[in-house]
Amino acid sequence: MVSAGPISPTFGMPTVMDSHFLVVPMEPRHWPKVQEIYALGLATGHASFELQAPEWKTWDQAHLKAARLVAVPVPGAGAGPESPVGWAALSPVSGRCVYGGVAEVSVYVHPGFQGRGIGRRLMEALITASEEAGIWTLQAGIFPENRGSVTLHRRGGFRVVGYRERFGQREGVWRDVLLMERRSRRVGWRMNSGSSSGESGDAHSPGG
Repeated sequence: MVSAGPISPTFGMPTVMDSHFLVVPMEPRHWPKVQEIYALGLATGHASFELQAPEWKTWDQAHLKAARLVAVPVPGAGAGPESPVGWAALSPVSGRCVYGGVAEVSVYVHPGFQGRGIGRRLMEALITASEEAGIWTLQAGIFPENRGSVTLHRRGGFRVVGYRERFGQREGVWRDVLLMERRSRRVGWRMNSGSSSGESGDAHSPGG
């Protein structure tokens, strides 16, 4: 999935983002607005290979239960209270247990609320929540044309680790993809005493 760029109290962070918005856990009741924001991002043609936002059941099954966040305005901030203006979530990259601490990032902000720091605050909260959930590596595949998303991820500590040329087609057009990655400095640094060098190598080898 290609991320679009323009904490929860259960993860030990204050919910206040600034004087106008809060970052809170995503709930099923938020889905209609989350789906709308997702669709608006996809409509730009630079957010993902996906062409349309899925229904709740499909999205719910594809994303981790941990670290599902929405940004909602406080009263008087330009939108209805509890009406999300942005969202962030994680999806697994593999079913293999050795990659259990690696997740794909998605961050979407409503076009009418971009440029107000909402994406950055969602990313900060998502990183904190992911580490609390034991995630040690976050990755994102981003179209190079999506400069806002590339900038957002760089500011979040991501670095470019690969460039996938003509990686896939979107509506008949071949698209390149930047692979960006953030390695936690808090999670996953302790080597298990019983791990062999072969097991350690397998955990870090790609494409398995």
